[in-house]
Amino acid sequence: MSERPHVSVVIPVFNEEESLPRLHAVLTEELEKLGRTWEILFCDDGSSDRSLELLRSYSAADSRIKVISFRRNFGQTAAMDAGFRHAAGEVVIPMDADLQNDPADIAMLLSELDGGYDVIKGWRKDRKDTFVNRTLPSRIANGLISRVTGVRLHDYGCTLTAYRREVLEPVRLYGEMHRFIPAYAVWAGGRIKEVVVRHHPRQFGKTKYNLTRTFRVLLDLLTVRFLLGYSTKPLYFFGKWGFALVLMAFMSLVWSVFKRVVWQGPFYSDPFFYATIVFSLAALQIVLFGLLAELNVRTYFESRGVPPYVVKEKHNLGTEEPPCAG
Repeated sequence: MSERPHVSVVIPVFNEEESLPRLHAVLTEELEKLGRTWEILFCDDGSSDRSLELLRSYSAADSRIKVISFRRNFGQTAAMDAGFRHAAGEVVIPMDADLQNDPADIAMLLSELDGGYDVIKGWRKDRKDTFVNRTLPSRIANGLISRVTGVRLHDYGCTLTAYRREVLEPVRLYGEMHRFIPAYAVWAGGRIKEVVVRHHPRQFGKTKYNLTRTFRVLLDLLTVRFLLGYSTKPLYFFGKWGFALVLMAFMSLVWSVFKRVVWQGPFYSDPFFYATIVFSLAALQIVLFGLLAELNVRTYFESRGVPPYVVKEKHNLGTEEPPCAG
């Protein structure tokens, strides 16, 4: 296709040979109804069944269907990141390959996106999954993510979401971080809206989700919180903990001196005296870590020429790069 497609659908695939024929048929049918140009990017995550063989046949029959194949299984986040990097559409819509997301909802997502939003997030309000090992952990994780990131959503785990291309371009995904893309988008100034989408029971194969992924999500949440709040000023993060440790060291020292003066207790053998030393050394180390992180951040932005901000529009400025300061 010579022109940029309007819609890119990104689908991670891992051992979904039974679901793919139905997904391919229904998805292409729904995309044709849109009246917009489109492409589908299937990202095969090292499948060991016939998934890649089927995807090759679909791409051979239709140039709008693109296939990326990994040499081994790298995980859903890696597959989505590869799809995002290769997507050419003005709007990028990831979805699952297991037929639990409904391709018919794509038209509704695009309609909502045309209302001026940057992200339309799917919400599986009526989930068709088992409660104990899927729905309950998901609700707990959604509550924690909403609280930590400050972006209140019901369903961070729903893959079916519409993104404007520009909010995805600066995002790089690792671990299980594809769930946090809406938080990145809001941090970059994007407008987000959550809408209810349909959710179907899994018809074929078995789920790739397990409780260990929930723990990995919680660990990634710590990284995301740091990146959203302190990616350009890490010394602020380390500094406040360093200050807290200095305060604790000072209080320990005062208490140790008070016991020595008033109660004639031991000073150098007092546990609070040793606590003062420990807290002081810990504070020094944390502040030094913060300084090193600050230097790394400055080196990163300056070496890559990446500004610590996101521009929404430019008027009467042309396309040339601004002159370097200094």
